[in-house]
Amino acid sequence: MGKKLLVTTMPFEFTPEQISESIEQNSGRLIVQGILQKASEQNQNGRVYERSLLEREATKYNELISDRRALGELDHPESSVVNLQNVSHNVTKMWWEGDNLLGKVEVLSTPSGNILKELFKSGITLGISSRGMGTTREHEGKTLVNDDFELVAFDFVSNPSTRGAFLEPVNLNESVSSDAKVVTNGRVCTKYCKVEGIIHEILGEIGEQK
Repeated sequence: MGKKLLVTTMPFEFTPEQISESIEQNSGRLIVQGILQKASEQNQNGRVYERSLLEREATKYNELISDRRALGELDHPESSVVNLQNVSHNVTKMWWEGDNLLGKVEVLSTPSGNILKELFKSGITLGISSRGMGTTREHEGKTLVNDDFELVAFDFVSNPSTRGAFLEPVNLNESVSSDAKVVTNGRVCTKYCKVEGIIHEILGEIGEQK
């Protein structure tokens, strides 16, 4: 069986005040940090990454960090290659705390990076998701990731999981019935409409500047 795309998401949540403080303290740059991946624990996709496997891949990924090439995208592409046109951030540091692999991430001043920055400033909860290629095997009701796994990148996505959360996570996958509403065009609008609105506003401003 050939390798397939494997993704695992952790939540990144910050208040608008924390974002503004980060920008002020870093000369206009937005830098955030949180859990990138967890070892030896079953994630919401039912997969388990053994500590030795993640340590190996983290060591390899640190070479990209040293060269400032640990780039990630906004939303997961179905690809094992990082698309430079959609790059939004760069991982600048990684370290272990117990079985948690943490990282520091700089949001870049690219079109996708600007969208990511505005989402954070608006208090939108996002997830950071590892992207890699590999195979899996079943063992005692769990799906174990095999040693052929290769880490590709860490991407920001709009559907974070709350398992093992960092910085008081909020689960955006909760039932939408409690906060759904109908907007003027007749469709049901949930909390994700705020994300869509911010993205459309930024894209409109980019279009006006051209």
